[in-house]
Amino acid sequence: MEFAVRAIQTLNFRALCQQYGISTKTGYKWKERFWRKGLAGMEEESRRPKSHSEQLPEEEVCEIVRLKLAHLSWGPRKIRELYLRRHGEVASESTFKRVLERTGLTQKRRRGRATEAGRLCQGRRASGPNEVWTVDFKGWWRSGDKRCEPLTVRDEYSRYVLEVRAVEDARGETVRKSFEQLFGAQGLPEAIRSDNGAPFASKHGLWGLSRLSAWWVALGIDLERGRPGHPQDNGAHERMHKDISRELEAMGQCDQHALDLWRQSFNYERPHDALGMRCPGEVYLASARKYEGTPEDLDYPQMCSRRVCQHGTIRLEGTRLFLSTSLAGWSVGLKPITSNLLEVWFGRLLLGQVDLATSNFIRADIRPNKTANEQKKCKQ
Repeated sequence: MEFAVRAIQTLNFRALCQQYGISTKTGYKWKERFWRKGLAGMEEESRRPKSHSEQLPEEEVCEIVRLKLAHLSWGPRKIRELYLRRHGEVASESTFKRVLERTGLTQKRRRGRATEAGRLCQGRRASGPNEVWTVDFKGWWRSGDKRCEPLTVRDEYSRYVLEVRAVEDARGETVRKSFEQLFGAQGLPEAIRSDNGAPFASKHGLWGLSRLSAWWVALGIDLERGRPGHPQDNGAHERMHKDISRELEAMGQCDQHALDLWRQSFNYERPHDALGMRCPGEVYLASARKYEGTPEDLDYPQMCSRRVCQHGTIRLEGTRLFLSTSLAGWSVGLKPITSNLLEVWFGRLLLGQVDLATSNFIRADIRPNKTANEQKKCKQ
């Protein structure tokens, strides 16, 4: 009461709130109550909700249920909007949710935990053509008896669409064949950005390496991955997918000829604001790094090397150490650090360290916030 009386007299309201140890928001609340209700407004008000789903009249609950049964695919927000248009006054959206949950007509959405496939991200942004390529699969659609889920590859700097390919499936071998043709025509990029899904990454491999991404590393291509559950990390690529949805999927077109015509138009007819109203085809240049096929082996100067067997292990001083089945057939480099410690490299990627005293492999992709049990499993 003392604060409220002084609040209507003071010229420095913020200083008064600081003197009483409250925020200005709380101060304005009590000042406004004092203006409206006088001393009676200084009493603490009930925090009980003014309305609740169980307090709704039976006829209103029945109307909500009837509208939901007529539109089973609609959520509580749309049902509430329809109720509002038909009947005027309406309860809150949370009330509609509780009514529909109680009647079993809707369920709370379960959000799957996004898993990291080894965080490989330098935050690199392209400042020229072929510095970063982005890759993903456009969500599938169906036209007649055909199902289309095209593989899309794009140069980040020039916006040039390198590939829109209606591949047979999303297996790593299939995607690799497409990239072999693409590398042969356009050369090699410095880095490729992808999400954490197959076949670009593996949840169980070292650094999330899949057979496909291990091949990229062997070719000297750096890996960039977005955060799990954050498509905005590859937002420009997702924006291109939206264009495909509006201009191809909406028209029911899914054959390769239609995809090629769209790619031609996107690259050479459509101007882009970010490019000064130039077309991507006017900016993009093929890479100077030529693709000369897959190397038979990797070279590790001043290191000894070991070949990874088909089970994902290497032999070291009579002991087999498991690395990853994604590296099967490739060689890794061993770099001495101390008398009992070796670094394990795959191309330019540090995989981890080997403690010769305990014959343990310590993964480099273990996050600092992992629990002791998780770190123990990774070492095993």
